[in-house]
Amino acid sequence: MLTRRELLKYGVTAATLSGFSPRLARGDDGDGARTPFKLQPFLDPLPVPLVKSTFSTGPNCVGALPVIGTQASPGTHQYIERPDCAPVCAYTLDVKEGSHLFHSQMPGLTKIFGYDGTFPGPTFHAQYGQPILVREFNNLPKDHVGFGIPSISTHLHNGHTASESDGYPGNFHDNGTYWDNHYANILNGFSRDPEVTSSNDCMNTLWYHDHRQDFTAQNVYAGLAGFYLLFDSQDCGDETNRNGFQLPSGAFDVPMVFADKVFDANGQAVFDFFNLDGILGDMYTVNGTVQPYLEVQQRKYRFRLLDAGPSRFYAFALSDGTPLIQIANDGNLLAAPVIRPVVTIGVAERHDVIIDFSKYQVGDKVYLMNRAEQTDGRGPTGNLLTPGVPLVEFRVRLLQAPDVSQIPSTLRPLPPADLSQVVKTRSWEFNRGDGQWTVNGKVFNDNEIRASVKCNTSEVWTLKNGGGGWSHPIHIHFEEFRMLSRNGRTPPVFEDRKDVAVLGPGEEVQVLFNFRDFLGRYVMHCHNVVHEDHAMMIRFDIVP
Repeated sequence: MLTRRELLKYGVTAATLSGFSPRLARGDDGDGARTPFKLQPFLDPLPVPLVKSTFSTGPNCVGALPVIGTQASPGTHQYIERPDCAPVCAYTLDVKEGSHLFHSQMPGLTKIFGYDGTFPGPTFHAQYGQPILVREFNNLPKDHVGFGIPSISTHLHNGHTASESDGYPGNFHDNGTYWDNHYANILNGFSRDPEVTSSNDCMNTLWYHDHRQDFTAQNVYAGLAGFYLLFDSQDCGDETNRNGFQLPSGAFDVPMVFADKVFDANGQAVFDFFNLDGILGDMYTVNGTVQPYLEVQQRKYRFRLLDAGPSRFYAFALSDGTPLIQIANDGNLLAAPVIRPVVTIGVAERHDVIIDFSKYQVGDKVYLMNRAEQTDGRGPTGNLLTPGVPLVEFRVRLLQAPDVSQIPSTLRPLPPADLSQVVKTRSWEFNRGDGQWTVNGKVFNDNEIRASVKCNTSEVWTLKNGGGGWSHPIHIHFEEFRMLSRNGRTPPVFEDRKDVAVLGPGEEVQVLFNFRDFLGRYVMHCHNVVHEDHAMMIRFDIVP
């Protein structure tokens, strides 16, 4: 098995998942090699990932799970014996190589890494108050050659999760082993207040992806990503429930994973090892299909938009100029819906929007566009293209049943930004030096604790982009934060409570971060995952 550093040493420039390729696929919009064939857009339907089924339920659900291979995860989990954290549902997740058809005109099936062998992976439907355990089996081929590595660490982004289940980059496990991840699905602050019930801290649209140290970009590009939707009494996933928000649900709640690719002449995905700025593809995939179409009825739909990278930013808009109704940013419902003609999104961000197709006639077509101009992996230029690149074709069909869904005038009030618990302030500058991506002038070292923070306290962190023309979407593991300021000003209402802060060139944000309940190792990093792997990341520890 060759490591990334060994590949660079031997002069390998690019690789497909099935084997090395001699061609340099830069993956940008410049002079690099491109996918050597054209595909007809809107020929294939948008696939919707399957909802993951439980393996076992009840108080003994974990004991019913299969035991195959060697256990790699620690034998104990924080709070797992506590009644409100004990798993009541257990799942298996089979991480393996699969064959995927990105488009019906492709020259062949594309080899991928997949959760349950699919891309995207299955969607988890979880509930607050119902803790789960996921037993993840690494069945990737031990003798794999090409980009990616059969060694994994799955991160639930941005779950309130104990360190041993967070997908810490150094907690990787190899072929033939399994790892148990315990997701308590419990409100933040439970360890201090057993009766905490405020739904203001709920998160709803999460995702899971590989986070293997040095290989996150490659393994996620290979296919290791999926949705984790967390429901509660208000965002309950049932538009007929008058006690909830009645947001569009079921078939009208559609998750979308956006991930651009470059393919070789055989239809295999190509990854460029030497591109350290960031990798852009020339094929736009949505839920693993190149520029699909979706038949929609004359009613409201909720779309959960996820930018899975590795490096492209998007500016979503409708082709006819109809504004999008944004209801959530990252995992968090907004205090109230916001009408936006263009919704910008960086890598790892999620934006939930509602589109009402009731004004269209049967047979109409409208397109979800990307209007962001981006010429290389550094980040968007800030210009909006007119009209942009069409990503999804919506085909309007006749309404089949009355639309009972609602767009509430108010959603989730923001939890208080309590500065009285702040015990320390820290500053972090994201920059580049000697060809490496750095934080405060240093590259990531798994053995170096850059910050020790006390459990059940708060800190204010300043995140600064050191310049150079790059954009850095910064993600802090463990909890979402409150953004106090952007460039010294109050942030817009749709950017208050988040788990990814996009830093444009020279930008600076100040965030309030809580460290509640759990202990252990966590990371902060740039989610342009090429930057993360080279190695714009820090380790911080939550200590008693």
